[in-house]
Parts: sequence; C-alpha cells; structure tokens
Amino acid sequence: MAPVREGEAAVRVDAPDWRPRERSVLCFVVREGRILLIEKKRGLGAGKVNGPGGRMEKGETPVQAAVRETREEVGITPMGLEWAGELSFQFRDGYSLHCTVYRADGWEGELVETDEAKPFWMGTDQIPYERMWADDAYWMPKLLAGEKFRGWFEFDGERMEWSKMEKA
Repeated sequence: MAPVREGEAAVRVDAPDWRPRERSVLCFVVREGRILLIEKKRGLGAGKVNGPGGRMEKGETPVQAAVRETREEVGITPMGLEWAGELSFQFRDGYSLHCTVYRADGWEGELVETDEAKPFWMGTDQIPYERMWADDAYWMPKLLAGEKFRGWFEFDGERMEWSKMEKA
C-alpha cells in the first residue's frame, strides 16, 4: 500500500519524514483485572470499541489531553497515568494520525454515558477485539502486560493493510 497525503508524494507511515495531520491520545483505566472501554458513538471509529480519548487541542500536552478527553467522554478523572506507547496511522485517503497511549491505575468521579461514548468495564481476559480496530489486537496485549510499545499502521478505510510493532 502506498499512503498518500494530500498534495504530497507517498510517504510510508514508518518513514523518518512522515508527519501526522493530527495528534491524539487514548487513556485506558486498568485495575484489578478489568479495563474501562467505550463504545464510540460518533467521529472516527463510531460504533467501535476503544478507550476514552481524542484529538489534542492547541497548547495541550498529551497528558492534559488524556485527562480532558476522559472527563469529557465518560465523566471520570483518570489517576496514576503512565505513558504506555505511541501509535502512528496512515489512511489511504490521506488522513494521518499520531496517538499517545496512556494507562491509568485509578480514577475519581462517577462514570457516565455521554453523547460521545458509552463506557463499560470488561475483564482484561475478555477484550472484544472483533468490535475494535484491527490494530488493537497487536498492541492491547502489550498495554495489559505493562509493556511499552510503538506501532505503525496503514489502513484503507477500516481495513488494515500493513503493520509494524516494536518495544519502546
């Protein structure tokens, strides 16, 4: 697959000169054999299962974005955030995204459903990969095992065309 950014030549997602169009975060609360997941209601990946997260705002650090997005999507403030990994995505239509992934071991507040996300707890041994993006099956086990990771993925729509993973 040759990913193409609008107005530019094809650049492979793992190439040194690849640059994402947007930056985002994901935040997974993992505690006592359970993980907080969401069913995404709108935007990229609507209908899929993921963790709370979204695009970073101007001037925001990835940690600040992870806390804000988790509050906005499910009403809780994640605590004990730890950097877990980085994911880079290139889509055939030209869209590209870099995602910083965090793992949290606690939270404050009340979990609520919003118009963005329906939260639910799942056993870490029961992850519904069939309802998630295809790349999740590559890096989620590393997140759950406490391993640091980097991943590069190329998609044509929702179909993963190429992937590469390494320890961070």
